[in-house]
Amino acid sequence: MYAEKLSQFENAENLAGKAWEHAVACDVISQTLIKDCSMHCFHYQQLFELLFKHLLETQTKYGAYPHTHKLNRLMAQLIDDTDFKTSLDTYEPHLTAVTVCAEAYRYNFLIDCAAYRKDVLALDPLLNELIEFANR
Repeated sequence: MYAEKLSQFENAENLAGKAWEHAVACDVISQTLIKDCSMHCFHYQQLFELLFKHLLETQTKYGAYPHTHKLNRLMAQLIDDTDFKTSLDTYEPHLTAVTVCAEAYRYNFLIDCAAYRKDVLALDPLLNELIEFANR
């Protein structure tokens, strides 16, 4: 599902291509019997991070992006520095939750998978908005 959404970036040799690779990983993980959802969360976070950074690199005046992994900060910068407009208030808590979840994966902590899945459902529309913005 995610690889198809980001198919325009398939094997691109840039940040968007890396986002597509993480989308492929999300799709593969979704089709396995892995009980712990933190690996999916790590790749989902990376998908968003790299897509945000790609858009900041290609849509801003100086082509610069911060070195942060915090999705809410990347989205705030995208809104501030480009003509991308959406509700930061709507997505910020979910972006923060996915960022924290990905950090939990790095340190081998278990996460609340039911809550994570709710965050994914809330963020999937944002992913569609970002892809639409990339196509302008």
